Amino acid sequence: MAKTTFKKDVIVTGTLDVKGGVKATLGAAAATAGAATLAARQGKITTEALTTAQNLFYTLTITNTAVAAADIVMASLANGTNSAGTPVITSVTPGAGSIVIVVQNMHATAVALNGTLVISFQVLKAA
Repeated sequence: MAKTTFKKDVIVTGTLDVKGGVKATLGAAAATAGAATLAARQGKITTEALTTAQNLFYTLTITNTAVAAADIVMASLANGTNSAGTPVITSVTPGAGSIVIVVQNMHATAVALNGTLVISFQVLKAA
């Protein structure tokens, strides 16, 4: 099969079908005291065990040389060992060499988080 390399932007009108999917290297790291280091454009961070009370915040700072302040960062979260509370990402802020992700426990009653969270992210590079 022929391989095509583009040196400029490609604009597609209609449908683009990528056979075989798009593959990317996924980094992983563990956080300690709200901080982790992972130099990758996408990855998963497992937090330390959290006990964040209702309506309070956990802030994760990721040192990441692959991100710039003008980039867009998308993030999602899942329970690791946590089985209580209602963790919700409230903000994602890219910086020069860092990403700050804030999670709030938005449980309706006084239920604290009780374990780890797994926060996934992807960096979309600015033009």
